[in-house]
Amino acid sequence: MKHIIILGDGMADEPIEALGGKTPLQYAHTPYMDRLAQLGVTGRMKTVADGFHPGSEVANMAVLGYDLPSVYEGRGVLEAASMGVDLQPDEMAMRCNLICVEGDILKNHSAGHISTEEADELIRFLNERLGSERIKFHTGVSYRHLLVINKGNKYLDCTPPHDVPSRPFRPLMVKPELPEAQETADLLNDLILRSQKILKDHPINLRRIAAGKDPANSIWPWSPGYRPAMRTMREMYGIKEGAVISAVDLIRGIGVYAGLKVIHVKGATGLYDTNYEGKAQAALEALKTNDFVYLHVEASDEAGHEGDIGLKIKTIENLDNRIVRIIHEETQKWDEPIAIAILPDHPTPCAVRTHTNTPVPFLIYKPGQQPDSVICFDEFSVREGKYGILENDQFIKEFLKD
Repeated sequence: MKHIIILGDGMADEPIEALGGKTPLQYAHTPYMDRLAQLGVTGRMKTVADGFHPGSEVANMAVLGYDLPSVYEGRGVLEAASMGVDLQPDEMAMRCNLICVEGDILKNHSAGHISTEEADELIRFLNERLGSERIKFHTGVSYRHLLVINKGNKYLDCTPPHDVPSRPFRPLMVKPELPEAQETADLLNDLILRSQKILKDHPINLRRIAAGKDPANSIWPWSPGYRPAMRTMREMYGIKEGAVISAVDLIRGIGVYAGLKVIHVKGATGLYDTNYEGKAQAALEALKTNDFVYLHVEASDEAGHEGDIGLKIKTIENLDNRIVRIIHEETQKWDEPIAIAILPDHPTPCAVRTHTNTPVPFLIYKPGQQPDSVICFDEFSVREGKYGILENDQFIKEFLKD
């Protein structure tokens, strides 16, 4: 039996009054996820280990069964792996957002979802003006980039910018967790303020402002760490060949350390306009030659961060009709059975516009299995499911069990 996980990033939510007390997942028309819930077994998963921030790196590593306390080194190192940046033992990597600041307010975490082409020009400009033998910027996708500091101290208190839209940024700047990290914190805060001075009048930003778009007028580094000691999925679970499909460097980087082949899909954006069908077809092709596929779709998370209820419903329905339907209907024709799991990594409630650590719903479908009594897939129906609440590596072990 082969296995595919379809992960809708941030798809879970909380009841919303405007939806009649339903969540977007309950409100959305999702006949294919509901059908798999009827045919499969369900439950909830605790994807955020105690003491960890509910970031996508934490939650996705948990879905894959990694022991966070022993391997977690932040988001930046994972994105470095996706970018092909080979971190040395004395190098610290950090996610580096291009953000929009308005006065003293952190307006948004994405600079209005700046394009990769525009962002690349700004990152190269930052390297020219702020980079050095010690400081290197690397271009990622859209607003998501990488900052590498030689001999940086990772013991820092950093605020993820998507957690604090519309708040004053200065109280949220980097703070040391230990006295020996003070020098690194000072360096990073100086880079933030200097970036604001030099990005303000960059031609890219002047054109964006003239077009009514948010400028990318500041950097925001966060989630520091060193190269992690992660075992591969083959070493942990005996998966011979596996693949990961995502528009997001973070997820690709987890895949690199997990020993999964990274598959790039043209038109995969990480937003609501991503190439859903292209990702579905890439997953089907990957299943022909791999035992395991991890298909990640970012769109619902971004809608949640924007607090856009209608857009979040649309992204969930797109996932259902343009990915789940295609994969299930096609694999039903195959001779080899295909197990399908569907879940979010964490909730991103529209009301708070950031991640929470509430356990997420999941379904596991395996041809020929005995289903439980759940007949639709959402945050509340699965509480009656067979599995209750799973944590640590319980979910991945159950899913991979033939």
